[in-house]
Amino acid sequence: MVLRDNWCYLLFVFILVSCQNRTSTFDGSQVFRYNEHSNITSLDPAFSKDQRNIWAVNQLYNGLVQLDDSLQVKPSISNQWDISEDGKVYTFFLRDDVYFHRHSLFGIDSTRLVTALDFEYSFHRLLDKNIASPGAWVLQNVKNFSAISDSVFQIKLKQTFPPFLGLLAMKYCSVVSREAIEYFGDEYRSNPIGTGPFQFKLWVENTKLVFRKNPDYFEIDDKGNQLPFLEAVSITFLPDKQSEFLQFIQGNLDFMKSLDASYKDDIITLDGKLQSKYNETIHMETGSYLNTEYLGIYLDHEDKTTSNILLRKAINYGFDRKKMVKYLRNGIGTPAINGFIPSGLPSFNNMEGYTYKPEIAREFIEAYRKQTGLVNPSITITTNSNYLDLCEFIQRELQNIGLKVKIDVIPPSSLRQGKATGKFSIFRASWIADYPDAENYLSLFYSKNFTPNGPNYTHFKNIEFDVLYEKSISIVNSSERFSLYQKMDSILIEEAPVIPLYYDQVIRFSQKNIRGLGINPLDMLDLRTVIKVQ
Repeated sequence: MVLRDNWCYLLFVFILVSCQNRTSTFDGSQVFRYNEHSNITSLDPAFSKDQRNIWAVNQLYNGLVQLDDSLQVKPSISNQWDISEDGKVYTFFLRDDVYFHRHSLFGIDSTRLVTALDFEYSFHRLLDKNIASPGAWVLQNVKNFSAISDSVFQIKLKQTFPPFLGLLAMKYCSVVSREAIEYFGDEYRSNPIGTGPFQFKLWVENTKLVFRKNPDYFEIDDKGNQLPFLEAVSITFLPDKQSEFLQFIQGNLDFMKSLDASYKDDIITLDGKLQSKYNETIHMETGSYLNTEYLGIYLDHEDKTTSNILLRKAINYGFDRKKMVKYLRNGIGTPAINGFIPSGLPSFNNMEGYTYKPEIAREFIEAYRKQTGLVNPSITITTNSNYLDLCEFIQRELQNIGLKVKIDVIPPSSLRQGKATGKFSIFRASWIADYPDAENYLSLFYSKNFTPNGPNYTHFKNIEFDVLYEKSISIVNSSERFSLYQKMDSILIEEAPVIPLYYDQVIRFSQKNIRGLGINPLDMLDLRTVIKVQ
């Protein structure tokens, strides 16, 4: 490990000295370092599906709009826009000072202005079936789009869809250059040319990824200073979270995003506070996260056990979510006792859902026995090893109410595939929002979204829910739409197609000398305003 770390350091020093387009002098104090234990598969925004890719892509690219830390839509390459009265036509006006990263494709140490034609090309590419981007669904409600002029880009929708602006902030919708795509072809994944605050320098896969400051970046801070402030970003790929933790504690990483069972008790208390021994060296910050962790129930499974609402309600009442979050998550998270929509959204439903009521749970189990004639009911929960402790806790709790539970542990890839194909009767899952609107969560229960054609993994179908859903996505007024969202969430509480576990929280650890590292409910990493002080 020591030899590998020394080699990585020497390699990085070499990169900084020899691989720069312009002369500059700086040392490691201006380099932001973090580890991505799950690796990065592509730097092409068309494939920015997972957080590991999204974080890297966010440093390299921009889109028409962006979200701030409060999840408000803000200008990016488009500095203003108009939305038609019926909510179907979006007209974007582009800045005249946004350039692609300097590259020989544009001439010797040269660049090119971004125009509306670049967005037209980027959106067509996103929809290209030969590209097979997992982000094509973002434009599924788009009727057409076109460059009206070099600086005006227009999008027309098939029907009103109020969350659309938030969708456009996703990294899938970043602008790319036709020249770079055509030149690099399939190798564009590792040769990105964007417009973002940092530009690509080197990628030794499974070892290190390096970005350098983009000297032509168009954004400034509120004091008029050009962004970004950092000179470089260095990403390593240690797969072991314990090793990542040790590197962070030793000061070799500036930032750590994860909380793993192997070290959580060493760094935070049971109340979710930073251990006092780290108060002088580490800064910890937590905040709402648009992520609901849950157990999903496939209602069309050949095993009809869990299609019975009595059993589903028994499970929901039968375990203590507050105890689970305190002892297994060290208080990081909020017990999910208010439905499926997480607490970080304005349409969060304060109606009480399922709290720990073992007596009521036993009554439901007894009613289930009488209705079905099954004396010893049992269920199987399928999960991966990362969530085994949570499922074992639920297993112990439910056995106390008379329900036998078997846990099947499989690889994450098998879990994802089986969930999508209806293989498991009960599966552990999470839903992280792609955009800041509760429609993102409620779409999981719309009957026309049954898997494999949509995200309705439970095959839940409710006529009233469907009517409310279709009505909600046609209403522009936020308060009216939020009211409908809450009614739908209440239906989910009553019908119990899922067992919500907890609403997750973003947790971030950074060295004390890091400034300007924000936190947001989408857990996006934004390094534009980060400063590393001496």
